[in-house]
Amino acid sequence: MGVLVTLDLPGDSPMRDLPWIITFGPLGDDDEWEPVVCGPYEREHAMALAEAVVADGALMAVVEPLIPAVSVEQIRGEIATAQLAAQDEEVQTERADLYGDYEDTIDEEDLADEEDRDAGPLPTPDAAELRAGFARIAARLTSG
Repeated sequence: MGVLVTLDLPGDSPMRDLPWIITFGPLGDDDEWEPVVCGPYEREHAMALAEAVVADGALMAVVEPLIPAVSVEQIRGEIATAQLAAQDEEVQTERADLYGDYEDTIDEEDLADEEDRDAGPLPTPDAAELRAGFARIAARLTSG
C-alpha cells in the first residue's frame, strides 16, 4: 500500500473549491522514475483517484490545490508565502528538543483530512463524473 499526502483543511476552506492535481511518484529511493502529474480535478475526485491508485502499489500520491494565478505578482506572492512557510517549519524543527513535542514538527500536508480518514475510501469516480467535474472547474475559472 502506498502513501497519500494532502492538506489538512477545515470543512469551510475556500481552497476546497479550487481545482486539485495529483502527483504520483516513487515511495522510496530505490525506484527512480519521473513523477506523473494528473488533473485538474475537483477535490473529492482527486482524493478518490489517489486513494484507488496508491491502494494497489508502493507509491506516493500528493493531492494539492492548483492555484489559478492570473498575474506575475500573484505568482510571486504564492512563492513568497511558500518560502515563509518552509522557513517557519525549519525553525520549528530546529527548536524542537530531541524528545520534544512531536506535533510541532509534523507538516500539516502530511495529515489527511479528519473526514477523509474516518469515512473510509471514497468511491472512485467514473469518466463521466470526472468530465462533469472538469466542466465545473472550467466554469469557476472563467466566471470571474
